[in-house]
Amino acid sequence: MIRSMFSAVSGLRNHQTMMDVVGNNISNVNTTGFKSSTTVFQDVLSQVLRGAGAPTATAGGTNPATIGLGSRVAGITTNFAQGALQLTGRTTDFAIQGDGFFTVNQGGNVLYTRAGSFSADAMGRLVTQDGAFLQGWQADAAGNVNTNGPITSVVIPVGDIIAPVQTGTMRLGGNLPSDAEVGDVIANSEVVYDAQGNAVTVRFEFTKTGANTWNAVYRYVDGTGALQPPPPGPGAALAGAPLTFDAAGELTSGYALTIPGGAIPGFGPGDPITVDLGAAGAPNRITQYGEMSTLAILDQDGSAAGSLQSFTVGQDGLIIGSYSNGRSRAIGQLALATFNNPEGLEKVGGSNYRATVASGLAQIGVAGQGGRGLISVGTLEMSNVDLANEFTNLIVAQRGFQANSRVVTTSDELLQEVVNLKR
Repeated sequence: MIRSMFSAVSGLRNHQTMMDVVGNNISNVNTTGFKSSTTVFQDVLSQVLRGAGAPTATAGGTNPATIGLGSRVAGITTNFAQGALQLTGRTTDFAIQGDGFFTVNQGGNVLYTRAGSFSADAMGRLVTQDGAFLQGWQADAAGNVNTNGPITSVVIPVGDIIAPVQTGTMRLGGNLPSDAEVGDVIANSEVVYDAQGNAVTVRFEFTKTGANTWNAVYRYVDGTGALQPPPPGPGAALAGAPLTFDAAGELTSGYALTIPGGAIPGFGPGDPITVDLGAAGAPNRITQYGEMSTLAILDQDGSAAGSLQSFTVGQDGLIIGSYSNGRSRAIGQLALATFNNPEGLEKVGGSNYRATVASGLAQIGVAGQGGRGLISVGTLEMSNVDLANEFTNLIVAQRGFQANSRVVTTSDELLQEVVNLKR
């Protein structure tokens, strides 16, 4: 009778623990990145009343007779199944589609989380709602990210300035009309940049000088807004001119033109500008067909100085900054961690986890590689608590607690009968 009472008491205690776990799950039904837990019971040691007997030639074997001594909580396991993604539209909200954890540094402690609601602090660092620093790799001045190096706090360099790039190469393409009259001029202009990022407008003029032949010159706009050399005088010669075309309209000479170094303000003697016209058969090359006049400057490799305007994050966690001069550059990359046994992680609150000897060491790497999931920007992973399942567990826990309490009551009544034997 005493054994049954203490067994029932252990059941009461265990079902109270189950209620605690279920209550915690339900209370976190809307907690970002929360993972539900499950209580696992097992029986404790049993008392052997009779051992097992081996069979003999004259008698059969006997089975052991044991009485259990109650139950205990074997463990509380965490369910790391994917939670639903909720669209937020914030550029600093991230969700992981698949396995992996964000790595954060909170007061020198490295923690791991699935809650991806981050924001930038006054120093541009991406932090959690508790102020922990999101970890990753910062890009160098050239925009290169070394994902083999140690991780550090990810910083969005608000107000970052990208240095100007001097124009060295331009691409020109399109079509010169084959039916143009001798003396017809086709012109186009483009802005180029010197080493300090100062803009200079350059005008290219193509003049038909004969059958399938075009001369090419250039002018630039000075500080007063006037063309130099001033028209109607001839423009400055381009090295590589004139251009000649074959009967099929393909360029046969002058595949590249050159503006000599020092000919444009801000460009030194050693700073020529190459104008690429495209090799034979190349896409967007310059041609001479029919009546079309589509001469165009396709691109040039220079730019003015620019300041950081916005940033985007790719599925691999690469952070790309967009600058006011139209250029973009990598400014960092988020790091994800995976574990051989994620259920071995220890919950430390705030939807954070700490690595333990059971979880193994964190495997830090890039999203989308090594079994790590992809990063979804502008979304958050919600709790994976299943309310229907949790309310069912509430009923199970309540009935289990109720049944064990009945055992205690019945054992007490039996003891009462024993005490009454003395009457």
